[in-house]
Amino acid sequence: MRENIGLAFQGIWGHKMRSVLTMLGIIIGIASIITIVSTIQGTNEQIKENLIGAGNNVVTVEPYQNSQRMDFSWSSVPQGIRQITEDTRQELEKISGVEKVSLYYSRSYSQTLFYQNTQFNGKLYGIDENFLSVYGYQVKSGRGFTQGDFDNCRKVALVDTTAATSLFGGLDPVGKSLEIQNDVYIVTGVVAQSKEFAPVINSMKDYQLYANTSAGSVYVPSSVWPTVYQFEEPQSVAIKVENTDAMTMAGKEAADILTEKQIVNTESKLDYRSQDMLEQAQQLQKMSQSTNSQLIWIASISLLVGGIGVMNIMLVSVTERTSEIGLKKAIGAKKKRILLQFLTESAVLTSLGGIIGVISGIVLAQLISKMMQIPVSISIPAIGVAVVFSTLIGVIFGMLPAYQAANLNPIEALRRE
Repeated sequence: MRENIGLAFQGIWGHKMRSVLTMLGIIIGIASIITIVSTIQGTNEQIKENLIGAGNNVVTVEPYQNSQRMDFSWSSVPQGIRQITEDTRQELEKISGVEKVSLYYSRSYSQTLFYQNTQFNGKLYGIDENFLSVYGYQVKSGRGFTQGDFDNCRKVALVDTTAATSLFGGLDPVGKSLEIQNDVYIVTGVVAQSKEFAPVINSMKDYQLYANTSAGSVYVPSSVWPTVYQFEEPQSVAIKVENTDAMTMAGKEAADILTEKQIVNTESKLDYRSQDMLEQAQQLQKMSQSTNSQLIWIASISLLVGGIGVMNIMLVSVTERTSEIGLKKAIGAKKKRILLQFLTESAVLTSLGGIIGVISGIVLAQLISKMMQIPVSISIPAIGVAVVFSTLIGVIFGMLPAYQAANLNPIEALRRE
């Protein structure tokens, strides 16, 4: 085998221009496929990050009625649903893959929150002790909530960096007073997520998805929520899981547990549902992949053309080396050896084309990423498959020329000289 590989490189080196032109179809095909696959992977990661956020691995479970998410900004608490207890929260933490669970209240639009004459148009949350750590928030200035704030129902508030800007401009929010439902709340700190997430907005649908967070968020202790809004209001649940792959199963299992334990009126069309951003991401990824799969098939045509080119060149090589083949067979070379020699030469030729194609594809993907601001992610398995596939092309399309060489009659081959 080593001898055959050496002979293959000698043949390639002896016919440099012909070898390069022969490999060109393989190079273009492999480079195109590597570029497309890298773009697909990068786009898929961008889709997942846009929908899920900056890697916090959090799935939310919220109460629904008549298949519509209940928003208590506009409606009262329906009959037949209970508040979530601490025992139920602990049961949710026992779900496989779950790290931590937070119970919280929220208002999509807090029209009764003011700083002096400035109305706040962002979100208002009533949060428990776990909320900030579940979502990966860190205190940037001031302090977070203490256990005393929760136990004593203190009227204190936290603002995120976006709300700090929209409400207070360039002023330091810490120590300032907010008016919520005609009550005064003192801002104790400013928080921000440890991984900032900036969604890519390319359509009106994307805008609607993220618009309600553009003004930022204000947080108060969950213990004061009943005095701000309604008593016995059911909480939503934020579940932090080990990784994004566990989000779907954890969310569905949590929703089933909550529906079973919290819904006491089965005729009220109430239930809990997980807001499965991962599933939405996967659907968008499938749409992206279906389009790019067509491009891969188109790129594969060049591999077919390259394979046919290899077969033609190897047939020419067999014709040119007829006397060499005849001489080898005359001194005792068997058909198997001649067959392996030409198959090896064909496989080495396409393997080199595959390796050059992989390198070209990686370079091309990086250039496209920089020029068009498209995310790319190089796939190591795809690189391995590309090289192996290019080698198989050489073996398959080199079979006919190798078989023809192995079956040459040595007497007729020597006579042609």
